Amino acid sequence: MRRYFIDLLTVLSNHCNLCPVARHLAIYLLDLFMDRYDITVKQLHIVSFACLLLASKFEEKEDKVPKLEQLNNLAYVCSVNVVLNKKDLLRMEMLLLENFNWNLYLPTPAHYIDYYLHVSIGENDLHNGWPITSLTKIKDFLEKYAYYFLDFSVQDHTFLHFRPSLIAAACVCASRICMQISPAWTTQLELLTCYSWEHLAQCIEMMLIYYENDIKEASNIKKQVTIQYQEQEAVGNLSHQATTQVLFQQSSYHPLAQHSAALSQFQSPVQDLCSAYRDSLQAPRPSSVLAERAGSPLRSYTAIQGSLRPPAHTLPIQTPVAVQVALGTEPRHCISVAYGSSYFSGHHSYAAGCFDG
Repeated sequence: MRRYFIDLLTVLSNHCNLCPVARHLAIYLLDLFMDRYDITVKQLHIVSFACLLLASKFEEKEDKVPKLEQLNNLAYVCSVNVVLNKKDLLRMEMLLLENFNWNLYLPTPAHYIDYYLHVSIGENDLHNGWPITSLTKIKDFLEKYAYYFLDFSVQDHTFLHFRPSLIAAACVCASRICMQISPAWTTQLELLTCYSWEHLAQCIEMMLIYYENDIKEASNIKKQVTIQYQEQEAVGNLSHQATTQVLFQQSSYHPLAQHSAALSQFQSPVQDLCSAYRDSLQAPRPSSVLAERAGSPLRSYTAIQGSLRPPAHTLPIQTPVAVQVALGTEPRHCISVAYGSSYFSGHHSYAAGCFDG
């Protein structure tokens, strides 16, 4: 459940506007404590909140330390079925401090990254084989890349095998590779970090693999969203195109009214059907033709034109013609897009550990 609690601490620290150093220290304290004890899930939630409180008290100003009411509100927002009280939280903080021998000065990669970023770009560096015109702009982009690698380096426990200073140096080097800055690792960075390319190669390779997988996943999500958006647009366009169904009815001619359902199959323009029907009224109608039309459904507009004869003379229309136009529209369906699942909606059961009893 490590990934779940890391995501929980990340959400909590973002809501409290804590610095990255406080967040990484809270995760490191949780890793160390979880590595030594077997704890139930409910108590792990309290441990996570206590780690975040200790890290924020150590790294942040006093006014930015989360309050108990704020933590309970955030726990409710994150669907954490835990209500913290002051007594239990203080007891957990004391237990953590005693476990760490009251020493919270524990280095994390976030403590090194700003120090390394000061010399992350040099005047002799090349960008895509060309001299860098704006060092400030390139540094801003590289800083975003570095913090991107720094954030997902805490999500995988395999990065715990590397030293924090090495992870920070690998974040800078991986950022230079992604931005196509050459050389990938300079002499100045090697002297500052005390790590050569050979020291960083394994960690950088792992980071670039995760980066490539992340790019592929983001590309797949983008394709799915694009397809669903196009489908949604198509549904929207169809909803605006009305399906015109023209129904003719004459009071003195009942068989035609009985076949109004068959006439609804016509997709020709309204004016063409009206002129065709007017021509049909003007043409002489033998009884055989009327009987045939009354007994068989009307199939198509071509069939009507084939059965009509040229008008011999004009006949006045004695009865009024009623024209009814029905516009059928289709409802617009909204397509929902799911971008990911949440870790905060599951119920887990673990064996009771050292806090029970």
